[in-house]
Amino acid sequence: MTQGQRKNPTINHLDPRDAAAHDWYRFVLSYPPHLVAAYIERFGVAEGQWVLDPFSGTGTTVVECKKRGFRAIGIEANPLAAFAGQVKLDWSPEPEELWADAERIADCAYAQLQRDGLEDAPMFLPSSMPPLRTLPAEQMQILLTDSISPLPLHKVLVLRDAIQAVGHFRNHARLALAKIVVGPVGNLHFGPEVGVGKPKSDAAVIAPWLATMRQMAEHLSLLRRLPAGEALVHHADARNVSAILAPKTIHAVITSPPYPNEKDYTRTTRLEAVLLGFLHNKAELRAMKQGLLRSNTRNVYVRDDDDLLVADHPEINRIADAIEARRIELGKNSGFERLYARTTRLYFGGMKRHLAALRPLLHPGAELAYVVGDQASYLQVMIKTGELLANIAESLGYQVTGIDLFRTRLATATRAQLREEVVLLRWGGAV
Repeated sequence: MTQGQRKNPTINHLDPRDAAAHDWYRFVLSYPPHLVAAYIERFGVAEGQWVLDPFSGTGTTVVECKKRGFRAIGIEANPLAAFAGQVKLDWSPEPEELWADAERIADCAYAQLQRDGLEDAPMFLPSSMPPLRTLPAEQMQILLTDSISPLPLHKVLVLRDAIQAVGHFRNHARLALAKIVVGPVGNLHFGPEVGVGKPKSDAAVIAPWLATMRQMAEHLSLLRRLPAGEALVHHADARNVSAILAPKTIHAVITSPPYPNEKDYTRTTRLEAVLLGFLHNKAELRAMKQGLLRSNTRNVYVRDDDDLLVADHPEINRIADAIEARRIELGKNSGFERLYARTTRLYFGGMKRHLAALRPLLHPGAELAYVVGDQASYLQVMIKTGELLANIAESLGYQVTGIDLFRTRLATATRAQLREEVVLLRWGGAV
């Protein structure tokens, strides 16, 4: 990777040549498949060996491994993201059958919209609208306000019900629905924070969903010809990997955990998680957050104790103390601001818990790559995530073999260039 590539702001974008499966649904902060390919080659992963992604998101690592004929396991605590990864690994539908299924579902949905006196195109709203479908109040309460407008929501629910009623390949159809609701249908925007843009009074739903299903069918024509590797995704907490995997089975790890900042990753997938039925109320949202690495103040709880694992780490304590001192100096007293220092300790404690639990599962000589980024989200106090992660790994018996620069990015608050790095580790085999 050249210096120019590292600083290229489009380096995280999906190359059109990589679109098959990856583009079925992609987390806005995903890293690119070519990065996975580069470290598969660099680590010399051999046929039959297992690659692990313990923070698999929507499946970039596991999908790329499967496309290249390697065996891969993903672990993901967000149920919507885990579902997306699982569907992107399922190449069993015949392309023609998938498309026929999509047409059957679309016909069912179109017929219902006609009965409702509506059509699947942006329209001038009539003076008297028929009663519109909506979500239960408990689900509406956990959505970002105005993340989807009433009429597009009605159409989405009509299509969702048609998928359930007449669909055969329901998971693929539901994933296509998830993709369009955060694209042309909903009101969300990403930059990279998730926010709500100008509400759309109406939007086509069935047409863009059909286009996505057509793309899936075309991709399957390519994917089904590949000598695909065995790959799967577990819905689980990466801090407890020893409960899932067998000892000494993993030869390589390629992953990108959350960074310590104020990005609530559950907000990024909230709309589709609710619409697809993965979240029904605040209690389920809370339970999901409790299974995540503590990387932002919105998923920190009183009983959390990962911070105890780094209680004697001088640099992490220095940074946390600096954040707290800065907070006091600036008079920042909101509940979230008071949690900045603790969240920093919890994040690195959670990563230490993960790396410690991972050790028995690694084959001697296993190579690991962790994509992480420096942060200054907490009152502009610099957190050199890669260096700290490397230090923690070394204290657990890992060998640090290098820290590669992946790219630099511009900090929103300070306009400073922050490093995004790949921390490279090797496991020698002795715990």
